[in-house]
Amino acid sequence: QVQLVESGGGLVQAGGSLRLSCAASGRTINIYDMGWFRQPPGKERDFVAAIAWNGGVTKYADSVKGRFTISRDNAKNTVYLHMNSLKPEDTALYYCAAGGGGLTWSSDYQDPPKYNYWGQGTQVTVSS
Repeated sequence: QVQLVESGGGLVQAGGSLRLSCAASGRTINIYDMGWFRQPPGKERDFVAAIAWNGGVTKYADSVKGRFTISRDNAKNTVYLHMNSLKPEDTALYYCAAGGGGLTWSSDYQDPPKYNYWGQGTQVTVSS
């Protein structure tokens, strides 16, 4: 079992930046591809970014390309989401997830059911 805890969310003005962290415990995450998803109020959970188990491959939703960066530190069992140039439409509950290795080799990295473990989420609110 892997337990994931997100942190770093908050209220920020448009154009600002935040760094989300996802700390894992229970098992090492160096065998898992990791993803970030977000769920705006009243909407479905959408893919944001994913990173391969070794950090060698990263994937992004078109809406965040060039603004968000996913990274990981396997020694610290932690994944990060650096968010710059934030927009009001980025407002959502952000979730971290761990999935089997190889997700980033196909389109599976975008599919929430392909991830086995989820955190409780951290709220990001961007004011205009």
